[in-house]
Amino acid sequence: MSVERGLVGRLGVGDSPVGVLLGVTLLAVALTFFLAPGLVIYPLAAFALVVVYGIFREQGTTARVLALAATIVTVLVLGLITIYLVAQSIPAFRIMGIDILTKTGGKLWNPSSAIYSLVPMMWGTLVTTLIATAVAAPLGVAGAVFIAEMAPDWARGLLKPAVEALAGIPSIVYGFIGFVVLNPFMAEQFSLPTFGSLFVVGVVIGAMALPTVVSVAEDAIASVPGPMKDGSLALGATDWQTTTAVTLPAAFSGVSAAVLLGIGRAVGETMAATVILAHAQVLPDPLYDVFGNTETLTSLIASQYGIASGSQMSALFAAGVVLFITVLGLSIGSQYVERRMERTLGGGDT
Repeated sequence: MSVERGLVGRLGVGDSPVGVLLGVTLLAVALTFFLAPGLVIYPLAAFALVVVYGIFREQGTTARVLALAATIVTVLVLGLITIYLVAQSIPAFRIMGIDILTKTGGKLWNPSSAIYSLVPMMWGTLVTTLIATAVAAPLGVAGAVFIAEMAPDWARGLLKPAVEALAGIPSIVYGFIGFVVLNPFMAEQFSLPTFGSLFVVGVVIGAMALPTVVSVAEDAIASVPGPMKDGSLALGATDWQTTTAVTLPAAFSGVSAAVLLGIGRAVGETMAATVILAHAQVLPDPLYDVFGNTETLTSLIASQYGIASGSQMSALFAAGVVLFITVLGLSIGSQYVERRMERTLGGGDT
C-alpha cells in the first residue's frame, strides 16, 4: 500500500478529482471487461468523457494517468499472452515430456501418432538465424558507418531514405524472390537434392534484416557527440582511427541493439521461410549441411495451424513458447550488453 500511495503521490493524481475519476472509470472498464464483456461499452464511454473533460481542465494529470494506464495495459497484455501460450502448450509437454525438446531419433513429427519433437525446427531456426546474422551484421554495420561517417551529404540524403524504404517491403516479397530466383539458381548450380534450403532462407532473411540494422546503427553512430570526434582528430588520429577507436565504441550500445533487432527479426521471420522451405520435419543429414531442407519454428506454425487440432495444436503452441523464450533471452542479453558497455565507457564500477 505504501508503494501504491507513493506512486499516486508522484503522479499527482490522488489530490485531483479528474485523476480520481479517471482511475475509477478505468478500473470499472477493466472489471467489466473480465466479468461482463457485453457491458464494457458503458464504463468505456464514461472513461472517454472523463478524458475529454480532463484534457480541457487538467491536461497534466490526464496525460499522467493515460500514460500510466497505457503502461499497465501493455504489461497486462504481455502477461496474459505469456500465460495463454504456456497454458495451451501444457498438453503437448504432458504427452512428450522433455522429448519434445530433445528427441532426435526415429519419427520426429507425426501428429497421427501424437509424436512431436521440436528439435528439427529449433535447429532450422538456429541455422537460418546464424546465416542471417552473418549477412546482416557486418554488412549492416559497414553500411551504417559509410552513411554516417564517410558518405557526402548528397549521398547520405539519398541512401538513408532508400534504406528505410527497403525496410518497409513486405516479407512475402522477399520470400517470393527467394523462391523464384535463388531456389532455382541453387538447385541448378549446386545440384541440390531438394528444392529449398536453410542457406537460401538465411540469406533472404539476412537481406530483410539488413535495412533495420543499417538504419538503427546509423542513428546510433550519428548521435555520438561531435566534440569526441574533434578531440580525437585534434590529437592527430586519422578519420578511420577516430571511427574505429572513438565513434564505434561510443555507439556500441546502439550498434549492438541494431544487430540484436536484426537477429530478432531473423528468429521471428515467418513468410520467407514458409514460402522457400519444403517443410520436412527432419534433421539435415549431415547435421551441418546448410543446404539441407528442414523446418523452422515459425514456418511450422504458419504451415500447420490451419489444419491442427488437439495435441497437434498444443505442439504448435509449444513451438511458440520456445520462440517467446528465445526472443526474451535476446532482449535480456541486449540489456546486459548495453549496461555493461555504459559502465565501461562511463568508468562506473563493475
